[in-house]
Parts: sequence; structure tokens; C-alpha cells
Amino acid sequence: MIDLHCHLLPSIDDGASSVEEALSLARMAVADGITHMVFTPHVHPGRYENNAQTIQPVFEGFQRTLIEHDIQLSVKPAGEVRLSVEVLTMFAAGKLPFLGEWEGKKVMLLELPHSHVPPGTDNLVKWLLDRNVLPMIAHPERNKGFHSDSRKLAPFIEMGCLFQLTAMSVTGEFGKPAEELSVKMLENGWATVIASDAHNASHRPPVLSNAVKVAAQLIGETEARRLVWGNPARIIGLY
Repeated sequence: MIDLHCHLLPSIDDGASSVEEALSLARMAVADGITHMVFTPHVHPGRYENNAQTIQPVFEGFQRTLIEHDIQLSVKPAGEVRLSVEVLTMFAAGKLPFLGEWEGKKVMLLELPHSHVPPGTDNLVKWLLDRNVLPMIAHPERNKGFHSDSRKLAPFIEMGCLFQLTAMSVTGEFGKPAEELSVKMLENGWATVIASDAHNASHRPPVLSNAVKVAAQLIGETEARRLVWGNPARIIGLY
């Protein structure tokens, strides 16, 4: 399986707080059957001042550490970019991290606030699309605005956005509203990938297998596997 969204890079955001913790999480991922991970630390101006250039050396250091500890995990760097006006200037400066590509466009993991869908979000998405950047909306099922009215997803679906569901939302561990919206998105074919959004071992582990089992019951084994292998592999360029 491929995990496209996780916070394993040590001491760079609210994920792994040390190299030891990051290694422990990497071992958990491998034990779950994850073979590839894309590390996506928060890029959140004013809170986590990360960008493509600052993430790279941290990634390279941890990649070497994984090799030294003989952890069989193929890894790539990217980031989870918070919705903000700074996205415009970061794009201009070449500082936005990308997951990979989809149909000729660069894919960027875009995080909205959990509380609502800010007015003008669709305008930013259009701005990015005009510049050949395709947003993948991170964990939309955990957004209270989408909870209250799933029709708010429509503009983003129509613009061709990709959507990443959190594994623990699919299994019901993020509460009923997140579970219900996950089911709706799976059954309607709106979800592009399932990812762990792993932060730690106790509450946010790097585990995908449980969600795949639930998804398979809803949409069949082939479609469930596509969300943790086929589509992610396409994005990161495995085929």
C-alpha cells in the first residue's frame, strides 16, 4: 500500500517529535503492509513555516536514517499546504511542495480549516488550476462545513479536485459525521485516495489496512485497493 499523507518527518510539525518516534512509526507502517510513504509536514504560514526548500534537507536526513536502520520503505517528500493567501506568493517563489502529478497537472495536498469552508476557497482552487496545479483536498470528511451540507463539495468535484479520505474516518474512529461523509464519498466515487494522516502511534497511527477492509465492504475489493495503490501510484509516478 501507498500512504500519501503522513507526518513522520521528525520535529518539523505536530507529527513525530523525535527521530526515534519517526522510526517507530515507519516500522508500524511497514508492519501494516505499507511499502511507500509520502511525508507531508504542515505548510502553515504563521504556525509551521515549512516549504519545499526547508522540508528537503529534513527529508534527506530521515531517508538516510531509514536506510541505516534497514527499514524497507520507499519515501518521498511533499507537504500539506494550509489554505491561505500566502499560497499565491509561495507559488510564485517556487516554494510549494507537490505530491506528484495527475493528468499532466502538479498535485498539491490542500488543507482547509476543520471548522468551515472559507468563502473564496473555490476562487483559490481556480487560481491554482489556471497555473496547472491540481488540489487534492485533505480529509474533507473531517470538515464541519462539509458535514453540515455535503453539497458544498460540488464546486470542487466539478472543478476536478482530488480528495483524500483519512483511514480512521473510514473506520469510524474520527466520529460519526466523518464516517458518514466518508461512506457517501466512497459510494459516490468521489474519493481519490485513502491515507493515514499519521501523527503518532497512540491516536493517529500509520495504518491503512483496517480502512481498506471497510472500504472493500462498501465498494468492492478492486476499488478499495485502487484508493491505496492504483491512484497513489499514478500520482507519485510508479507507472
